[in-house]
Amino acid sequence: MKYKEIAEIANVSVATVSLAFNNKPGISDATRHKILDIAKSLSESSRDRYPLSKFKKGAIRFVRIVKHGHTLNRDHDVFISAYIEGMESEARKNGYHLEVSTFKTNDVTTIFELFNDLSIDGYIVLGTELNSDDIAVLANADAPIVFMDTYFDFEKADFVNMSNIEEVFQIIKFLHTKGHKHIGMARSSVEVKNFEMRDIGFNRALEHFNIPYNEKSIFTVDSTFDGAYHDMLEQLRKSNRLPTAFFVVNDITAYGCIKALKERGVKVPDDVSIIGFDDLPMSTHMDPPLTTMKVSNKRIGRYAMRLIIERIAKDGSLPSTKVTIGGELIERKSVKNLEAKKG
Repeated sequence: MKYKEIAEIANVSVATVSLAFNNKPGISDATRHKILDIAKSLSESSRDRYPLSKFKKGAIRFVRIVKHGHTLNRDHDVFISAYIEGMESEARKNGYHLEVSTFKTNDVTTIFELFNDLSIDGYIVLGTELNSDDIAVLANADAPIVFMDTYFDFEKADFVNMSNIEEVFQIIKFLHTKGHKHIGMARSSVEVKNFEMRDIGFNRALEHFNIPYNEKSIFTVDSTFDGAYHDMLEQLRKSNRLPTAFFVVNDITAYGCIKALKERGVKVPDDVSIIGFDDLPMSTHMDPPLTTMKVSNKRIGRYAMRLIIERIAKDGSLPSTKVTIGGELIERKSVKNLEAKKG
């Protein structure tokens, strides 16, 4: 189904059709509903005339839902691109075509009907900014759905995500082996499930290694570069004593924190060590190059695609599946080895 065909039937421009499909402002609700109704009718007509069983290839749609944009923004585009690359390679291998859509909304019920497009065989939803209520709503769609980049234990749905708790444990273990006994965290002020699980991993690891938890060493900052920089700067003005190392909730936040530390005359890693989470391409070019936990986005994308294809083939008969994928700690130059002093 092409936008041009829908535009001709609805007597609107192709641009208007695009606004309707991407849930963007600029058109009336009546026009939006009219366009979506036409699209649904065309999909049903096409499916009746050309059953999918006659075709090797079908369509799977990757949907990025942006609720607040603190984690899904330009800073993280490269992170999302790796997901898409992994999904595309697996889709092509299995004879499927991948479509990509982005919706900006605070209320997922407003886009629920878009998940019943009969021209789409299944959906992979980037759930980074979704909460459990959002998952419950979307999981009721007729089409198969896999949620990626989030994880809820008690939701009956399919998830593919990084193993946040385990990987943060490995981060703290690494800092501990480097002699750090006073470890702080730059946590996110944004309510995102991945960040919540990293908080849990941090607390569990401190307890395991008998490292004291110090509330004054827990800094809450925004998860964008500029936001993290300004928030960290404000926290540093109030703090008299810093830990020997900070685990920072992700790389983008770490970049902002390092900028703030430098501005306050704090040297990384001589005065304070910094370790991130993600291993974005920019991390190797930072000053100093950032030690971080590498997330295998392509692998997560591939697993999500395999799961949705399996879900489509089994026609919903599979039990819900939850997959977590481990990371790899990448050591660069932002963590000081305090044990070296003893030698």
